[in-house]
Amino acid sequence: MEALYAWLNSLQNKNKNEFSQWTLIKWANPYVIEDYQRQREFLLQNLKDNSLYKNTKPYWNYISKGCEICASGKWSCLFITNKCNAKCFYCPTQQIRDEKPSTQGLDFDDPYEYASYINHLGFKGVSFSGGEPFLFFERILKYLKVLREKCSKDLYIWIYTNGILVDESKLKALANLNLNEIRFDIGATGFSLDKVRMAKDIIPNITIEIPAIPEEKDNIIALLPEMIEAGVRNLNLHHLRLTQHNAPHLVKREYTIDSAERPLVIESELAALEIISAAKKSGLNIGINYCSFHYKNRFQKAGYRNIISDKLLPAAKITKNGYIRDYKDHSISYYSIKLFNDSDEVPFASSIEIGKYKYSYTVTKVFEENKLSSKQMEAIDELLKNEPTSPPTDALLFTIWQFEYIENGLRDW
Repeated sequence: MEALYAWLNSLQNKNKNEFSQWTLIKWANPYVIEDYQRQREFLLQNLKDNSLYKNTKPYWNYISKGCEICASGKWSCLFITNKCNAKCFYCPTQQIRDEKPSTQGLDFDDPYEYASYINHLGFKGVSFSGGEPFLFFERILKYLKVLREKCSKDLYIWIYTNGILVDESKLKALANLNLNEIRFDIGATGFSLDKVRMAKDIIPNITIEIPAIPEEKDNIIALLPEMIEAGVRNLNLHHLRLTQHNAPHLVKREYTIDSAERPLVIESELAALEIISAAKKSGLNIGINYCSFHYKNRFQKAGYRNIISDKLLPAAKITKNGYIRDYKDHSISYYSIKLFNDSDEVPFASSIEIGKYKYSYTVTKVFEENKLSSKQMEAIDELLKNEPTSPPTDALLFTIWQFEYIENGLRDW
């Protein structure tokens, strides 16, 4: 069996084992996958000139500046709280309690420390997410004010919200601190555009960001002209995925689940592509992009790894995926860096200062092969010089290819 198929088989086994308690999950079989691939290829062919980031982000018209910054790897998402006041069936996590503002496993009680972190690592964009950020509105204002005081005036800042607690006075307070963009999840409010309309002419850029819910596809297409009238510049559609938290709800809807690095709803991807195709066919003046799981799992993660690796170990050989490569003497290894709030509890950690704040970091070996033959080294040399157009069939080369390159998430595999 080729390395690719062995890897795909391992993903399927992992996912089915992780969700074994949900006996009614409709896992995709080969016949379903064949039909799905046929439908997807037809839709993608219609969008062949409208696809970004190695075909992981199909789009129509344009994408927002925030999305461009995200794709460049220069985006930091600060989770202001993990508490939410909505009960969306598709939410991937339980969001019932407030926690410290955090990002990438780092806590930031102090907005000045967060601003220092943003400046030192060179982020170009910041978003406030949750939970529901508007539950702690004064906290948002505090962090936004400090970022505007201490960071570059060009820092692009946006906020995510379900809109339930949004009112005109809060929108104006955010606008006074130069918030660049607001993103509404209207799926939490029955697809109402009332709060979206309220933001028009107050916040410069208005986006709707929702999962591509299969049964709402026609409703979303019908709403597109109203979105434009309400001042919406962008519609971002996410890939619906199965988690332990939302499994009871998704099982009831009888979605078909495909095994990738995480279990994904097949019908969600098709719905997203159909919505984009409908907007293109009508020539609607709105930017729509499909933020696929493959994009998020590759480009977002690789972007952060690249920033951390470059800042902490700039002399190291860093791959496109942000791993550190050590290749010499018939041996090849890959390492990953993790940054922590300063703590004595992290074993084998090194220390670093970012501004006046102290942190710890670890360098962890994630792969090693130390008995390479001369023939293997020749093949690796060729791989490192030229990214292949399809995954290598050799198991060793396939693994190295995964560490070296940001894989194309919409290939027929």
